[in-house]
Amino acid sequence: MARAGLNQQIVVREAARLADEVGLDQLTLAALAGRLGVALPSLYKHVKGADALTRKLAALATAELADALTSAAAGRAGEDALRAVAAAYRDYARRHPGRYVAAQRAPDAGDPDHVAAAERAVGAIYAILRGYGLDGDDAVDATRVLRSALHGFLALEAAGGFGLPRDVDRSYDRLVAGLDVAFRSWPREG
Repeated sequence: MARAGLNQQIVVREAARLADEVGLDQLTLAALAGRLGVALPSLYKHVKGADALTRKLAALATAELADALTSAAAGRAGEDALRAVAAAYRDYARRHPGRYVAAQRAPDAGDPDHVAAAERAVGAIYAILRGYGLDGDDAVDATRVLRSALHGFLALEAAGGFGLPRDVDRSYDRLVAGLDVAFRSWPREG
């Protein structure tokens, strides 16, 4: 029997909480149904299956991450904006590990909410990069560099991959400082 008041938004938000607790790779429809107190077939009234749930979760996580990045960048420029966004990115990944993994998924062109959220997230990065004089193809490349660097660090940190005797926060700070130098001296095509 379906729980009264259950809708797609509630299902996706609960899936997000569960993904943060158990990991996105361990999120199952059966576990979510149990969490919501409904029979597994009842979930299909709200999501079409595991893939659809993952897509909706990715859209939600991307929107949340876009909000965090946009808020962090507001009123800032250059290195100050870069540092604020890098801190917000890391904070989101730490507070919402399952959602963070979902947010790495490229948006489904058929999901306008996910596309819009991804455009807002990229827009926040592009705004920072304009402060470094980067736009067009350079901004695309620099965005990929930024995302790859931050994500790589965060993935290693989450996996316990940093065993050397040095403060990890200091290393993250040095990574961001290195990105600032890279963006200031970005090789121009032409």
